Amino acid sequence: MSSNKLAQIALLLWVITIGVFAWFFVRGNTTAGNDGRTAIVLQPGERDLVLKEMRGLLAATQQILEGVNQGDMQRISKAARAAGMAGAADVNPVLMAKLPIEFKQLGMSVHQEMDDIANAAETGKSSSDILQMASNSLNKCVACHSSWQINATGQ
Repeated sequence: MSSNKLAQIALLLWVITIGVFAWFFVRGNTTAGNDGRTAIVLQPGERDLVLKEMRGLLAATQQILEGVNQGDMQRISKAARAAGMAGAADVNPVLMAKLPIEFKQLGMSVHQEMDDIANAAETGKSSSDILQMASNSLNKCVACHSSWQINATGQ
């Protein structure tokens, strides 16, 4: 077999591999859920990690609202910054590949909005502005929870 033919076969296999990876990166590891939502299927430890992150976002949101209630911009900034993009930076790439693109986009946008809230508090934006930002972020949480469920394999 000529080297040209081998090169063509290798290139074809490479393109197929990239295509399959791209398909799974966009689609994630999903199946139909039992309640009309799409189920993301993860290993139990991965599921626990994602749910822990969601609880962290919820706790940060509560602290932001409490900070607004008390007029404490430092508390708002600290809570929001902890839930910002820096907190999402060390996510396992294998886990990220299992998450559908829409889920990743929603999640990353919420982390970015937490940084935006921290910046707003640090630059003296009004409580009303910060409440609006938090409300917009919570709308994404509601949209996500309305669309997705997270199942662990074997459950």
